[in-house]
Amino acid sequence: MHFQKRPLNERAAALNRDVERVVNTGVRAWDALKARIGLRGRAAAYDDDAYEFIGGPSETLRKKHYDKSLRLLWKAEQAAPWSTFRDATDGERTLLDAADKAMTADERAARTRITSAEFKALLDRAYSLEEKKALVGILSAIGHGEAYAWLVSASMLGEVQSTGARAAITMQVLEEAKHFVVLRELIQAFDVPVPRLSVWEYMLLEGCLKAKGLDRFFGMNVLVETIALSIFGLLADKPGLEILRLFHLDESRHTALPANYFKEFPLSTWASKSPSRRMSRFMMALPAVPLVLLLEADLAVIGVDAFEFAGSVLRKAIHLAERGGFLLPLPSAQLMPIFNAVFNAYCKVTRPGHTFRNYMVADTTRGSAEADVEREIFGHAAPHVA
Repeated sequence: MHFQKRPLNERAAALNRDVERVVNTGVRAWDALKARIGLRGRAAAYDDDAYEFIGGPSETLRKKHYDKSLRLLWKAEQAAPWSTFRDATDGERTLLDAADKAMTADERAARTRITSAEFKALLDRAYSLEEKKALVGILSAIGHGEAYAWLVSASMLGEVQSTGARAAITMQVLEEAKHFVVLRELIQAFDVPVPRLSVWEYMLLEGCLKAKGLDRFFGMNVLVETIALSIFGLLADKPGLEILRLFHLDESRHTALPANYFKEFPLSTWASKSPSRRMSRFMMALPAVPLVLLLEADLAVIGVDAFEFAGSVLRKAIHLAERGGFLLPLPSAQLMPIFNAVFNAYCKVTRPGHTFRNYMVADTTRGSAEADVEREIFGHAAPHVA
């Protein structure tokens, strides 16, 4: 794969890495100290250095329970044809073997490729070592995020009302589990070191997990899932990464869940509009800005302007937040120009000859199918640019 590498201010990139390391050391030490003295430190029982939950991989448990359960997952349309469920694919309607019911042909083929030597050889042919490291840097950011998505979605089961809502959340828990274990294998197939969770993402994800009540919907389904959707939309057309199209479809449903839930169980006026909740949501989202600066170098390797990516994510996330009633300190018409001015100020300092741009109208989703999916979700908020 030939990428048109973008120029990069190496001093700025190095400074961003140095700042991240210093802040990471301080934040992790502070959380560890709080845990030792009986206060709430890190909420997640997750070891991002090892890319595992505390307790290790327990692959035997995964194979005996997760894999087997997924293979044997029954479909209501087949078991109860009198019901209103229409949850089987055309291929599944013809299958008689229960062990094959849970996977589509595409999912089965993708998993076979991911675990094969031929797949690793494909990655070696398609990408240089520098490109592989950059792709792993980008994918691992959301790979660690899937661990937290798993935890946050599970914690939401006690927050929502109705059988239907709990069923929807339960399916998201299952999909987040699938995302974590499958994406982990995909990332490891690149055969390059997997970075730990950066401090900016650590702060963002811990904030989501520690958020009160339905504000976890904002942190995870609106903010983090929009970042994930955007990463998958950016990379799903690249060689060997076609399985990310399936991830993208899952994330599209996840981002739509809060708005659909609030149609039946509206967010209270206080939860939506109170100044303290508005500011709390804004502070939860703020670490996403330095996270973009940290990813700038990796995105540049694959020919992507980090601020086009950031503008696309912010526009979509703010649109979803307002649609769901998760109001921020300022409306989108005022908030987006502020972020755009910050992005341009940074570029003015770090990019020689930079001229002012409106990054908020950019879109880095590449595949036409993925763009169609996002247009259905976001409407006017997702203009597609090639």
